[in-house]
Amino acid sequence: MHLATPLRIVMTLLLALAAAGLCLWLHLPLPWMIGPLLVTAAASMAGATVYSWVPLRNAGQWTIGAALGLYFTPQVTALVVGIWWAIALGIVWSLGLGMMFGNWLYRVHAPRMPLLPEPQMRATCFFASSIGGASEMTLLSERQGARTDLVAASHSLRLLIVTLGIPFAFSYSGMHGIDLTPPGPSEANWPGLALLALATGAGALLMDRLRRANPWFLGALAAAMAITMAGVNLSAIPQWLSNAAQLVIGVSLGVRFTAGFIHTAPRWLASVAVGTLGMIVLSGLFAALLAWGTGIHPATMILGTSPGGIAEMAITAKVLQLGVPVVTAFQVCRLIAVLVLSNPAYLLLYARQPVA
Repeated sequence: MHLATPLRIVMTLLLALAAAGLCLWLHLPLPWMIGPLLVTAAASMAGATVYSWVPLRNAGQWTIGAALGLYFTPQVTALVVGIWWAIALGIVWSLGLGMMFGNWLYRVHAPRMPLLPEPQMRATCFFASSIGGASEMTLLSERQGARTDLVAASHSLRLLIVTLGIPFAFSYSGMHGIDLTPPGPSEANWPGLALLALATGAGALLMDRLRRANPWFLGALAAAMAITMAGVNLSAIPQWLSNAAQLVIGVSLGVRFTAGFIHTAPRWLASVAVGTLGMIVLSGLFAALLAWGTGIHPATMILGTSPGGIAEMAITAKVLQLGVPVVTAFQVCRLIAVLVLSNPAYLLLYARQPVA
């Protein structure tokens, strides 16, 4: 980091904290994440030098992963295992929905971008529409010669729309607080919290060494799940720590929207916005069918099948009390499947070799 960076970090965090406080005062949903996200995105697009420090972002994901893992008590785990078939259907749905969205993008924009070679256009549309992590999909798309700027912009916009739209819709429709399943430990205590931090930190570091996607979140989640499923209650995560984690995650999402974002192929971004809204509606209908088949509340299923990010949807479920374990299980399994299957599916469907 150069000398100006620490000051940028502090100023960004203060700006995000002020935005979170304003959202709390306005009684907006998910104030600790949505406030920082919006203010950081606005400042970044206006050309301000806001900054997301990677170690802080990793710590935030680590904290949220550990907090979510504490919900997986033996009883709740049995419930999640019992709906394995619904989780499998959710994976198939997500893969199919992404491919449908990609084909639609291709049909709409291939005639408008005649200067792009057909393989490059196809790869750009395919990976821009896959419902996976933005950084991972951008990396995979680069290997296939896609326009990585369009792919990254698409995922950032999709995540913004889902992260803002669904919590606001749930909060103002009264669809929250329906699931009272508490995490295993109910109170925070420092010796137990220290042991939990060591265990989940080791899980995160292991995932990072193995070069797995989203290692700080998934590693901490897996370690906390294993501890809670074994019936061991070390400590709850303090609320202030969870709020701080949401804040730094909101900042990390907001800084993706650079000053040049709104100038990146406006028609392309408009199509992505329309397509994202369409995916939300279709996923809502699919979630209603799964809710009918499983007996789980539709709101929980909507979060589990929504085309959003795993951490953001899980945070929404936690804050609004909407079935954290079910949402987490759906989103984690979907993420793993998309990361593993996206590139083979692209090669199988379009039989293209990487473009030099």
